[in-house]
Amino acid sequence: MTSQPVFAAELKPHRSLGRRGFVILIAFVALVNFAAGMAFFLAGAWPVLGFCGLEVLLLWLAFRFSYAQARAREYVLLDGSSLTIRRVSATGQQQQWQLQPYWVRVECDDQPDSHALTLWSHGRGVSLGRFLSPPERLELAEALREALWRWRQPKGAGLRPLDLA
Repeated sequence: MTSQPVFAAELKPHRSLGRRGFVILIAFVALVNFAAGMAFFLAGAWPVLGFCGLEVLLLWLAFRFSYAQARAREYVLLDGSSLTIRRVSATGQQQQWQLQPYWVRVECDDQPDSHALTLWSHGRGVSLGRFLSPPERLELAEALREALWRWRQPKGAGLRPLDLA
């Protein structure tokens, strides 16, 4: 029997350009490159046309790689007995850590442009949300601290907001 989760989150990389936008972008770049390549071809510089096509191909491959990396996921689950972190890479490989929530320390570096988020327990650290933006990592760190604080409270205790504790 699994207990009700106290905290659950699915972390995934953000991609701002959707499939429709990608098709429009590639079509526009291909059209512009074809027009430029044809201008060079008509001027007698025919090899440039091939390089224009290569440029479109390389752009398409870069986006394909980026979208493949977006399949990565991290799952954080705090239930009645453990804090479980499961990381699924873009290739589907999985890693899982189970931590005893009473001993977990959430550390979020507050240096500008960094904000690395690490969960520490028994001298070992697990980094979390490397693909998140610094403000998103700070928000996740605060949410995890709040959830861990609530988890550590005795049953039946009146819960107060974390900033009043």
